[in-house]
Amino acid sequence: MITVPVSLKITDKSLPEFKNIKALYKKAFPAEERAPFWVLNRNARKEGVDFWGLYDDKEWVGLAYVISYSNLSYVFYLAISDQHRGKGYGSDTLRALKERYDGQKLFLAIEELDETADNYAERVSRKQFYLRGGLTELHCRLREAKVIYEVLGTGGKVDPEEYKQMMRHYLGSVLSRLVRMEIIP
Repeated sequence: MITVPVSLKITDKSLPEFKNIKALYKKAFPAEERAPFWVLNRNARKEGVDFWGLYDDKEWVGLAYVISYSNLSYVFYLAISDQHRGKGYGSDTLRALKERYDGQKLFLAIEELDETADNYAERVSRKQFYLRGGLTELHCRLREAKVIYEVLGTGGKVDPEEYKQMMRHYLGSVLSRLVRMEIIP
């Protein structure tokens, strides 16, 4: 286990590990669950969007991408590099995010527990990790394009209209009409 807490550092192209951040993003998330990296990078300049590099005192360990709007903070992406998994960095990152977004409804989406999925055991493990980390089931689903996720979080339920407004702010008026993203109660 790690002894040094994870710190959050805003990511940009000037960081020496930026290529590693991009590579981890592409490796950690299936193509159908990834927004184009250039969109993430461009939108990270918007108010309420934080593209975090995750660090211990010596090195880069992962990434987190959080979209905030009004009283919502959506952990859009969170990944720990392969060589740092299983060492407590994920748990510490979750604690750091909960502290950073204290007072917000902090939530994230995970793959549904579909027993027929090839990665069913991984899905169960991921959900257990987040539940151990203090997130709770919010008893709703999230549709992003053609994929439906289960929603976990802290601070209470996510109102579907608030989520819609957040994504409209993040994506802009044109893209938000083209990409189906909605909370399903």
